[in-house]
Amino acid sequence: MLTTFKSSKNWLLAIGGLAALFGLIAFTEIRHSQKQVRTVIIRLDQIDGHQFLTRRDVMGYLTNGGADPIFGKDYREVDFRQLEKRLRQHGLVKNCQVSRDLTGDLLVVIEQPRPLARLVASSSDETRPVSGQYVSEEGRFFPVSMNYSARVPILTGSYFRQNRSLSNERNRPLLTLLKQIQDDPFWRAQIVELSVDEKGDVTMWPQMGNHRIEFGPPTDLSAKFKKLKLVYTDVLPAQGWDRYSRINVQYRNQLVCE
Repeated sequence: MLTTFKSSKNWLLAIGGLAALFGLIAFTEIRHSQKQVRTVIIRLDQIDGHQFLTRRDVMGYLTNGGADPIFGKDYREVDFRQLEKRLRQHGLVKNCQVSRDLTGDLLVVIEQPRPLARLVASSSDETRPVSGQYVSEEGRFFPVSMNYSARVPILTGSYFRQNRSLSNERNRPLLTLLKQIQDDPFWRAQIVELSVDEKGDVTMWPQMGNHRIEFGPPTDLSAKFKKLKLVYTDVLPAQGWDRYSRINVQYRNQLVCE
């Protein structure tokens, strides 16, 4: 008798499970068969827990500032590739994908560029070439955001009058230098500004101390940072953080503190 009861209970559970499964499938089919865009789901990655873009920004890009509404549009008229192309035209969008998900909603997934430094023209620079932009990990410049200001070193100097990108082979060493500062917690906290002159020589300014760091060309990074680390761990704690006005690590086998 007990065995018959358990068997009946298992059958009821199995039937209930199948009914729920068929119901879910039917609901999904109904949602997927909807012919018009009713819901737009936007997924944005984050930069250090923050976002350069908001949902409102993305919807503005997606609809061309409201000139091409998306809600209520027949899916047969939705060109996903065209929408992706429209989104990629904006500097705060590194990559994106527009698709229709299993529930019939329009899904927009956006990857934002990650900044290494912020390019700012000096007050004496009358040309002001590309002021107020970030430099991404790929070496391209992209605009600042009203929603979030990333904590990255400031980048200045006459070098950027002619160099509108750091993605080419010539500027790869400078991009590598910025990446090394970003990837090292100590240097990321200590280096607040880098200036690059017309020849490509780099001068840095630290968070602590009243000195400048004459780094020279962005080459031999390991050797230069090793000497600089020695200054911050051994020399300055013993001599005082305001003892020197300049620290030069430019030349091989030479360290100058004055």
